[in-house]
Amino acid sequence: MRTLPILALALALPAGPVASQDLAFSPSATETCLGTGADFRSCVGLSAEACINDSDGGYSTVGMSGCFSREYEWWDDRLNLSYGFAMDFAKQSDVDNAGFGPSQADALRDMQRAWITFRDATCAYERSHWGGGTGAGPAGAECMMRETAEQTWYLESMVTPG
Repeated sequence: MRTLPILALALALPAGPVASQDLAFSPSATETCLGTGADFRSCVGLSAEACINDSDGGYSTVGMSGCFSREYEWWDDRLNLSYGFAMDFAKQSDVDNAGFGPSQADALRDMQRAWITFRDATCAYERSHWGGGTGAGPAGAECMMRETAEQTWYLESMVTPG
């Protein structure tokens, strides 16, 4: 079973409710890491970690879920932009191919729909390891962030040269 390293510490600290406005989230740690050319996987979660460390109540399960969700939303915005670029490219490829071969736009749409189902099932499975306990929220939010980052990076690699 994969565990979140910071979760053990979080469960040992007193937890209290954290309002979303109390979270000190900024995507800068992830953006800076990506800008260095580091492997993108080493950058995923850095902004969520900073949010957890810098927020009052960040080590609570609610705070951790909120920080992971904020980075997930950042990756999801980037994913939607990348998907749009990839779809534009696929549609143009379909025009350029003049109907020869399968439609890239249709294949991209079908792949993305299947990925959403895969992501949701993967994260439901990860949450299930917590048996309904308080760790399920952060585990699910972290999974959504990680899986969305992976798909974003995949789509970006399809529309970015080199």
